[in-house]
Amino acid sequence: MDREELKKEMIKWRRHFHKNPESAFEEVNTSNYIANLLQEMGYKVTTGIGKTGLIADLKLGTSEKIIGLRADMDCIELDEKLETEYKSVNKNRMHACGHDGHMATLLGTAKILSKEKNFDGTVRLVFQPAEEPGKGAKEMVKDGLFTKYHVDEIYGLHNMPGLEEGKIYTKVGSIMGSEDDFVIKIHGKGSHASAPNMSIDPLVIAANIILALQTIVARNVSPTDTAVVSCTELHTDGIRNAIPSNVIIKGDTRSFSKDVQILLEKRMEELVKNICLAYGADYEFEYTHEFSPTVNHKEQTEVAIKAAENILGKENVVANCQPTMISEDFGYFLTKIPGCFVFLGGAKKDKEVIALHNSMYNYNEDILIKGAEFFAEIIRIRLKK
Repeated sequence: MDREELKKEMIKWRRHFHKNPESAFEEVNTSNYIANLLQEMGYKVTTGIGKTGLIADLKLGTSEKIIGLRADMDCIELDEKLETEYKSVNKNRMHACGHDGHMATLLGTAKILSKEKNFDGTVRLVFQPAEEPGKGAKEMVKDGLFTKYHVDEIYGLHNMPGLEEGKIYTKVGSIMGSEDDFVIKIHGKGSHASAPNMSIDPLVIAANIILALQTIVARNVSPTDTAVVSCTELHTDGIRNAIPSNVIIKGDTRSFSKDVQILLEKRMEELVKNICLAYGADYEFEYTHEFSPTVNHKEQTEVAIKAAENILGKENVVANCQPTMISEDFGYFLTKIPGCFVFLGGAKKDKEVIALHNSMYNYNEDILIKGAEFFAEIIRIRLKK
């Protein structure tokens, strides 16, 4: 098929998504738009999986093998400041993480495969909702993805504006971290600021806890493992001339393994409990697992590397990239079935890098076709005729 025509079509799709963003589990119009396009291409579409998610199948030949390719659909809740003809028309909604580009990439792959028809088996395209809050993958699995709708293995990608344009980066094993959130509530005893002896000062206790939490990574986590503990919010019910009765500390932790996640949770609560006990305060401790670490499987990563080298050239593939502590909902899929996740670089030479989740972010449309051809090559390899 004509590569230039496909590039133009993918840009049109991407700009439509960018102009009409929908956030987590709101992606009704987005899902309908995708479903209509895929049906026109000859795919069998099933909607309502994971609330607003959908899958689309194209089966050729006799093989029973099913390969999944995934794109995320939701935007983030942010007002766009970048002025373009396709600027978001929805207040406090913006595709500032590139999911508009991911959807267009997978649609481009769908178009390539539907035109070439050069594989034996089933391609299952997975358009996932609610990646940003880490809820969509779980909802799709709960609705039967991988059981009712069997998938043998799955692949995904994420654009990275800070990495070199048009290069694929991946690795075997942990490539992105988990995200666990915590809330620590300290219940002390308030008093007038002039009479601290009448108080059980929760701010002093909170300060001790915040410092103590940093010792977990330094003194409890193995030096060969990686972890981050970040306290990001501090709230009190006090005023300038009054010591508060209550303080709330919020934050998150990041790691690459389940064992480290368990260790962080255990040590955090032990420190909170005993510091509060020492000062005579009460506490509440909440710890929730939001994102699984993204851990690539060896066989599927080797396939992704080969596909990337075939399409982009070996010089444009980094096969053992540095992992990152950002989190991705795709990690939950990889706890259920084998697969691989890759980064697709989008940084243009001599241009300022605008980070993801920035109100001025704009997807590098020159990498759309490269992502689509990479995905299509995975299918050619895994469903070889």
